[in-house]
Amino acid sequence: QVQLVESGGGLVQPGGSLRLSCAASGNIQTIYNMGWSRQAPGKERELVASVTYGDNSNYADSVKGRFTISRDKNTVYLQMNSLKPEDTAVYYCTSRIARFGGGPLNYVGRGTQVTVSL
Repeated sequence: QVQLVESGGGLVQPGGSLRLSCAASGNIQTIYNMGWSRQAPGKERELVASVTYGDNSNYADSVKGRFTISRDKNTVYLQMNSLKPEDTAVYYCTSRIARFGGGPLNYVGRGTQVTVSL
């Protein structure tokens, strides 16, 4: 079993900051990448940022310069600065992980709500 558990969401005013965390646990042999996607009401889920095992990171154009993804062992962080109302969404931790004795699979956490509002 592999679990991704997110934390750090909440309500913040425009221009504010939040830091999301996601810890991967369980029968983990290799973590190939970790990242964050988000889904706003009425919109499709989009990839926000990701970081590979070699620490190569990618960002959606909408968050470049404002969000920073980082990783420490089995935990990934998303530092979100200069938040805008359009950043309001449920943020999901994602990861491609190989378990001992198994091939790589994609995993998604349960999500954490981020609301940017006055």
